Amino acid sequence: MVLGLLLARAGVRVTVLEKHGDFLRDFRGDTVHSSTLTLLDELGLGPAFERVPHQLVERMQVMVGEGLATIADLTRLPGPHKHIALVPQWDFLDLLAEAAGAEPTFELRMNTRVTDLLTEGGRVSGVAFRTADGSTGEIAADLVVAADGRHSSVRARSGLTARSFGAPMDVWWFRVPRDPGEPAGGLARFGAGQAAVLLNRGDHFQVAFLIRKGSDALLRAEGVESFRRRVVALVPWLADRMDTVESLDDVKLLDVKLDRLRRWHTAGLLCIGDAAHAMSPIGGVGINLAVQDAVGAATLLAAPLLRGRVSTAELARVQRRRWLATAVTQGLQRLIQNAFLRGTVEGTRTPEPGLPKPLALIQRFPALQVVPAYLVSIGLRPEHAPVFARRSPAPVPRGPERSTGGRPERG
Repeated sequence: MVLGLLLARAGVRVTVLEKHGDFLRDFRGDTVHSSTLTLLDELGLGPAFERVPHQLVERMQVMVGEGLATIADLTRLPGPHKHIALVPQWDFLDLLAEAAGAEPTFELRMNTRVTDLLTEGGRVSGVAFRTADGSTGEIAADLVVAADGRHSSVRARSGLTARSFGAPMDVWWFRVPRDPGEPAGGLARFGAGQAAVLLNRGDHFQVAFLIRKGSDALLRAEGVESFRRRVVALVPWLADRMDTVESLDDVKLLDVKLDRLRRWHTAGLLCIGDAAHAMSPIGGVGINLAVQDAVGAATLLAAPLLRGRVSTAELARVQRRRWLATAVTQGLQRLIQNAFLRGTVEGTRTPEPGLPKPLALIQRFPALQVVPAYLVSIGLRPEHAPVFARRSPAPVPRGPERSTGGRPERG
């Protein structure tokens, strides 16, 4: 959606396909990072975002015994946004869709699933699609962009191959009520064989509970009472509200992947975000990198798209621009996984009474807390809105009616 908005503001004709009828997916990545908040300001959308209900995370903390230790202090960040915003992703996507809908060259088609790639002369030339009512059609395009996540159907049809780095854990997502005065921001807790992260969502915590990779079915077979006991054993002060998780249907599984395409493109096709590089949930940085991919791609490709043809060399420039930040970030995630989380979720690592040495160092020298804050909330290669996409702050106009038609056309 970010890429579509930016390209439409350059005058490129863009069609965004969404297979669902709305954006209401629970437990999607709900973090809007400092660098993305700055991008919204540059796009003139800062005031519109401020009107969307959200919570701010200024610190990330770890529970140690009965106390809390700050490991990332976002208030030390440079720039106006010294925080991460937590907002339901459907609200964020609606905001972007409404802004993009004001551009005459933008179209969003809901209930439209890509079923195949079209090719011509050895080049991807568009997509075939099916709508929710069974209608089919084709869209011809100068460039197809796969932005459909870690299970990308477009990537699967492209023949592009990924290098998998593996992951020792999966994540259970659920929510429990939060009482006033309880910890704000992001809060982590580690124990023998388990770990959890609690995100303050105002009246509730959104909880990420780490489990051993591939153990979802086995643990679900133990029933909801066993699940509640596991959570309470790790975070005892949640005991009085675990009955709000009425069944394991309220617990959603995130199948954690960590991989990266060797080549993010082929003639006429580009992969970005998790379709190009599935990120671990560590640090919640996947959304941030995906947005930055979109901005980098728009910056490099708007002019070639306006000319009507994008070369593979120009697509390769996008990968070169974004590769180092992606590879280094994934390398840090792998280091954390292998050095710390693997032993925790597999039960082979006994938690130490104090903090691990790197975190203890951050506690001793608080100024260092800006380092993890910067890596998570801004990133190694922040992107800024290209000049053609920048606007002065203004109320977001309501766009035209969204079409679900299906005749072949250029896009």
